[in-house]
Amino acid sequence: MSDKDIDHFINTDGLDSEREKTIGQHIGYRYDVNLVPDYERITPFLKKYMETMGWDDLNWLEDVHMGYEENRAAVFDRNINGWVTVPEEMKLPDNQQDRDMIARELLIKFQMSPNHPMVELNKAYAKF
Repeated sequence: MSDKDIDHFINTDGLDSEREKTIGQHIGYRYDVNLVPDYERITPFLKKYMETMGWDDLNWLEDVHMGYEENRAAVFDRNINGWVTVPEEMKLPDNQQDRDMIARELLIKFQMSPNHPMVELNKAYAKF
């Protein structure tokens, strides 16, 4: 994968292995999740978030990428085991790394929102 164009998944169907072609779906976890994001592409929100949290990196978000659910751009939220679709009116850049940064930002914003399903679970099951 490292010798491919950064926009490989935009310019192709992304189905590279025989298994992916057979099932008709990209298998994202096959790639090195230890690769850190390109911090020159970080969004202003993520920069402020890192400063506020006192973090030097976004390690816990390095495997968060922009994907697709039912032909709509989406990011996968492991906490709810489901896809969070990107608002249709949001214009996304053509570069995959920029899209991934937006996916990370949207995931954090959704997880912090009062609309996140974990908020309801916390209300229902919190001990205090």
